[in-house]
Amino acid sequence: MSLTLKPRHAVRAKISSVGAYVPPRLLTNADLEKLVATNNEWIIERTGIHERHIVEKGVGTSDLAVEAARKCLAARGIDPREVEVIIVATVTPDMLFPATACLVQDKLGATGAWGFDLSAACSGFPYALQVGAKLVESGAHKKVLVIGADVMSSIIDYTDRTTCVIFGDGAGAVLLEPCEEGEIGLIDFWHEIDGSGAVSLNMPAGGSLLPASAETVAKGQHFVHQEGQAVYKFAVRKMAEAAETVLSRNGVSGSELGCFIPHQANKRIILSTAERLNLPEDRVIINIDRFGNTTAGTIPLAMNTAMEEGRVKKGDLVLLASVGAGFTVGATLLRWEI
Repeated sequence: MSLTLKPRHAVRAKISSVGAYVPPRLLTNADLEKLVATNNEWIIERTGIHERHIVEKGVGTSDLAVEAARKCLAARGIDPREVEVIIVATVTPDMLFPATACLVQDKLGATGAWGFDLSAACSGFPYALQVGAKLVESGAHKKVLVIGADVMSSIIDYTDRTTCVIFGDGAGAVLLEPCEEGEIGLIDFWHEIDGSGAVSLNMPAGGSLLPASAETVAKGQHFVHQEGQAVYKFAVRKMAEAAETVLSRNGVSGSELGCFIPHQANKRIILSTAERLNLPEDRVIINIDRFGNTTAGTIPLAMNTAMEEGRVKKGDLVLLASVGAGFTVGATLLRWEI
């Protein structure tokens, strides 16, 4: 093992528990064939998705986040009142304010926690993970709950086949705590943004620039708008570059990874990145076929899949990578300590 740890604070942060939740309702490719001009083969060939989970009317992001958080804390045997900070990564907050973290704190009964939301689209979870880790490493907090959750069905136009086939609803949560003696936890990260990509993937209205009006609703400006080819080309290039950057500067080769847990946007993007890293497919966690792209929820959902399938074990080097609207890019290297 060639891993070389850079000097860090005396306190290191680790993921000590994982929880995930998806709503029970399924939206299959066959269902979509009835809504828009598409078919099962077309969707699978271009995305790798077979089905995705969709909330019932009246279910918000906070509801999914709370369910994932409860499972995460139960797995660790932690009472919600012990949680000190809640960070919710999402682009589909229940409302513009208060923050979804406030709603989660109340529903969860985490009476001792403060928190906030973080918006970085599909890179939201790894970005929130690093913010939470720094709060632990600083010594300010010992139990930080990081949640990635989105109800993408609330901002999808189900007559637009370029977007409606891709997204699903879901949430995942991790608990961050200080490492114990002999543990390494989170090692390093590489993040970047390219704001020139904002035009290629966005929700145009609903903010201060274009407040909600009859006109913006009529124009469908409260739905996700995407230039598919521009997003795909950027994601293929940047996910691999970010992954290679964080590995190379820590003296780690792809072959030394126990598992690669990427953002689940498109199966072809995932496999292209794995090929660049010389990683066999059996070390790549892919669950996009079952859940679609749940935006900030994909990586913690995939962590949960890795654990359920026994494909990650304590001591493994694990790589996370993502690309999202913004454009946002992120990669994280960590030692699995569960």
